[in-house]
Amino acid sequence: MTAQSSLLSGKRNPRKDNSTSMAVLSKRGQKVKQPKVKSKSLSFQGLYGEFFKRLFDIVFSLSVLILFSPIYIILALLIVISSKGPVFYVQERVGRNYRSFNCIKFRTMVNNADTILAEMMAASPNLREEFETNFKLKTDPRITKVGHFLRITSLDEFPQFWNVLKGEMSLVGTRPPTPDEVERYEVPEWQRLDVKPGMTGEWQVNGRSKVRSFEDVIRLDLQYQQNWTLVYDLKLIFKTITILFNKNSGAV
Repeated sequence: MTAQSSLLSGKRNPRKDNSTSMAVLSKRGQKVKQPKVKSKSLSFQGLYGEFFKRLFDIVFSLSVLILFSPIYIILALLIVISSKGPVFYVQERVGRNYRSFNCIKFRTMVNNADTILAEMMAASPNLREEFETNFKLKTDPRITKVGHFLRITSLDEFPQFWNVLKGEMSLVGTRPPTPDEVERYEVPEWQRLDVKPGMTGEWQVNGRSKVRSFEDVIRLDLQYQQNWTLVYDLKLIFKTITILFNKNSGAV
């Protein structure tokens, strides 16, 4: 879904006069008082909507983790055999109400991916600009053969069902941003953090590998918040399952 690196966070030109944004970063993991932003998006903040959404997350994620556990074991073995390094890749992401959490994925890159990325961007300004704009590279030599398969099939994201079960993510929601992305937020973007990030959502089902603009991602995430219903979540899940069978749907 995303590039497995959080390098160059100091290169994103954050607004120096945005004291609220910088305060958020210095208080990751804590409840931060946010500026009041008028939003039409949080129709599921009511007691019943919140309860049923969480109940659905628990039942669905627990079922997947149990039913597909044999497949997880096979994938873990393939990852270990294909390249040296851990089975899982853990990256810090920012969740609801600015609380950070460790987002879990199957490792799809070589173990020294961050070092290789730094060397690549030092040698190529174009690659540096591409990564800083899109948070990933269209053609990334750090991805292993098994990792390429996992990304095309989106199986690399299956461990995130554990994040859903723990309540850090939801099955459907907004795209989970990195701390570096949050650093560049202005008032409209803060609304993304009013809800839990999701494994899938508007951004994923609308061609996640073809959406290259940061503004497009923000627009789609806010669109999800504005249109939310439980039935809408089910529709997005169905679309996601359908897309998984399309060879062009995988992350690149």
